[in-house]
Amino acid sequence: MIRQYDLSKIRNIGIIAHIDAGKTTTTERVLYYTGRTHRLGSVDEGTTVTDFMPQERERGITIQAAAITCEWRDHQINLIDTPGHIDFTAEVQRSLRVLDGGVVVFDGVAGVEPQSETVWRQADRFGVPRICFVNKMDRTGADFWRTIDSIAERLGANPAAVQMPIGVESNFRGVVDLVEMQAVIYNDGDGTDREVTEIPAELVAEATRHRERLIEQLADFDDEIAMLYLEGEEIPAGLLRAALRRATLAGALVPVLTGSALRNKGVQLLLDAVVDYLPSPLDVPPAQGEVPETGEQIACSADMSLPVAALVFKIATDPYVGRLAYFRVYSGAIRRGQTVINGQTGQKERIGRLVRMHADHREEVEEIRAGDIGAVLGLNAIANGETMADPDRPVVLERITFPKPVVEVAIAPRSKSDQDKMGLALHRLVEEDPTLRVRHDAQTNETILAGMGELHLEVVVDRLMREFKVGANVGRPQVAYCETITRPVTSVGRLVKQTGGHGQFAHVVIEMEPLESGQGFVFEDKLKGASIPRNYLPAIEAGIRDAMEKGVLAEYPVVDVKVTVVDGSYHEVDSSDMAFRTAAAMAFRQGMEKAAPVLLEPIMRVEIVAPEEFTGDIVAELNMRRASITGIEPRGNGAQTVQAQVPLATMFGYATSLRSRTQGRGTFVMEFNHYAQMSEKLMLTLLKKAA
Repeated sequence: MIRQYDLSKIRNIGIIAHIDAGKTTTTERVLYYTGRTHRLGSVDEGTTVTDFMPQERERGITIQAAAITCEWRDHQINLIDTPGHIDFTAEVQRSLRVLDGGVVVFDGVAGVEPQSETVWRQADRFGVPRICFVNKMDRTGADFWRTIDSIAERLGANPAAVQMPIGVESNFRGVVDLVEMQAVIYNDGDGTDREVTEIPAELVAEATRHRERLIEQLADFDDEIAMLYLEGEEIPAGLLRAALRRATLAGALVPVLTGSALRNKGVQLLLDAVVDYLPSPLDVPPAQGEVPETGEQIACSADMSLPVAALVFKIATDPYVGRLAYFRVYSGAIRRGQTVINGQTGQKERIGRLVRMHADHREEVEEIRAGDIGAVLGLNAIANGETMADPDRPVVLERITFPKPVVEVAIAPRSKSDQDKMGLALHRLVEEDPTLRVRHDAQTNETILAGMGELHLEVVVDRLMREFKVGANVGRPQVAYCETITRPVTSVGRLVKQTGGHGQFAHVVIEMEPLESGQGFVFEDKLKGASIPRNYLPAIEAGIRDAMEKGVLAEYPVVDVKVTVVDGSYHEVDSSDMAFRTAAAMAFRQGMEKAAPVLLEPIMRVEIVAPEEFTGDIVAELNMRRASITGIEPRGNGAQTVQAQVPLATMFGYATSLRSRTQGRGTFVMEFNHYAQMSEKLMLTLLKKAA
């Protein structure tokens, strides 16, 4: 059993990085050295603990964030291994929302890669302090100092080397600890056979120079270090460590360590750094929540004596035990048998089995305290991103917002029994994954799945067939377009059904105007006097949102529109919420037809890394795919990076094309950037096809 730890001795951390930087291998080594596992898991052999889904083991990638609890140096570490692929960015986002610190893993050869930038920006947004681990130092072309330079240049960070490598590539055998000024040499094997010794004579001058640089960086932030440095005093290791911790928590600098997880070198020192430099739940500001009815702000601090407030950040479907809700407790404690309330809906729920997660294994516990992460089985009334609160103090913690899906695929069940199973399976998958959307196309009688990319949908369909045993025919991936308006209009919606008995009456006048790209939907009330009672406004807004689900050009969702209610009228007896909802939807549809509607297409940010000799070919092909080239940079090792913005519609099949053009040596990543208006010619072509 895991014992209860003092809050100052808990670390909630995530391992985040670009795909293939070595996150999962690093996590497996952490589990081994903390005694959670007794053999070293391998991604290539499919024997990892955290990549336990069949799809993860077959593809050698992480798809779902996996939670693990382990101990190191009398501290409890709750660790989440997150995916690196951009299609599963939501997993990273929701993990960062509940974590206090992050370990960012970089490939020592590639340095900062595109997805590293994405996760770094996400960590910045949530204010998560980080340490960096430059991995794969045993590989040909690895360069620790070049990676540190790229962290400063590309991420705008202030990296502080707390170690330097001893040897490079195949001669990499250990690290110099610049805080303690000693060497740690690893003999081959599982990494437990290591010796702490004096720094090799040929590295003493270089190590002294880099320690001096570390002290200078800390002196800029810490007065005590600055005083000692200016007086020429020797600064003890303990003082340096304390100053490094303060600077890391303040986001003033980022400690950088190095090693090779695959060769079992440097991971124990990384664990030491997690304990020494990353925050405990007491070191981070209290989570902010609000009272559902009044909107009053409440600070939920990590205190056992306060009423409970916990955020559900992930729902998983376990084939053996059913629905599993992962949560982070921000204040109070969640206990078995306790009654909690859903802060958003007010619905009550009794806590059944509480568990601590070790990837796909569970350990039952009686309570999960403030500052800790756990999971509860069989919770039905609380969904992803919702808050569990004390019935006497309802609170809503800030929800996580996710990007819109950009790729769609049509899926049709093969038989009546498959249809029933598919409905249930899709409901569960959407509960688990907030970036997955499902809608029914009435014209073709197909179900449309929308997701973050081709790989995302491929994995969902694979799970549907394999895990939920649904037989289905799947179409080719399509682009998820949107519609918007290009000019302001005034529109009237009038519903009059007055017969002898109780009728329906609603009259709404709205003004519609286009918004800047990415602003979504804005609803405003400019009613004068008592033309429409204010209690009908929520129904009017709901009616407009209904109408926005299907535009007038090709029934794509409508975005970036501001709607202002300016006038209308009502009937004392015949008006109702439903009548106003219908009238508002009519007004919106009629207004949209007059407002010069256009189609918007998703534009992707694409970054391609390939040997320099292929740059001309790559740029030529991107231009054929309607790309706008935004930058070409040298990458080191004779490689170049090409950055571009490209319409998603032209990028299907690009992976195969890039491989053939670069003799298999080119790689690319792609993420959604923005929606842009289509040219009239392309729009007409698309609408003809859709007709």
